[in-house]
Amino acid sequence: MTVRIYVEGGFEGSTKSNCRKAFSTFLAKVIRPESFKVIASGSRTQAFQDFCSALRQRPGDYNILLVDSEIAVTKRPWQHLGEREGDNWPQPEGATDEQAHLMVQVMEAWFLADHDALETFYGQDFLRNSLPRQRNVESLEKRRVFESLRHASRNTQKGTYHKTRHGFELLELIAPTLVRASSSHADKLFSVLTERTIS
Repeated sequence: MTVRIYVEGGFEGSTKSNCRKAFSTFLAKVIRPESFKVIASGSRTQAFQDFCSALRQRPGDYNILLVDSEIAVTKRPWQHLGEREGDNWPQPEGATDEQAHLMVQVMEAWFLADHDALETFYGQDFLRNSLPRQRNVESLEKRRVFESLRHASRNTQKGTYHKTRHGFELLELIAPTLVRASSSHADKLFSVLTERTIS
């Protein structure tokens, strides 16, 4: 059985390839790389549609949906996705709670769990001390996450944080152990993946 992870991220051409590579590299720090496959679907809606198709067409695989929560999460993932304005996705028939996972509140919040990786990536003139110090990165609103990354990186040679130019490279650098300690939803994702990929 192969675990297939349908992730929000990437669009056409190289960004999809970079997204797939970044998530694969990040996840492979914890689980065997040959045991899973990342599918970069582009938009969050397309990720949901691809996941639903996989449930029908690949019943022998273990299919997972991974998208940003966009806002704070107070309910189980399928309920959150079913009630969030802009999604309103019904829980697909046959899908369990362990097959829907959220990056809370956006993928970039994971970066704020690993200040060392951010400083290594951006180098000189990175304003590390301006980053939020909350241990729980899920408590940071989406707007504040992006504002913090942009502010801290604005004077560096790489320039202000940009999702497609910087985001996927950063995802490859950050430490899953730090992300798990700072995000309960990320910890749940890795727990499920570890359980499903044990040989």
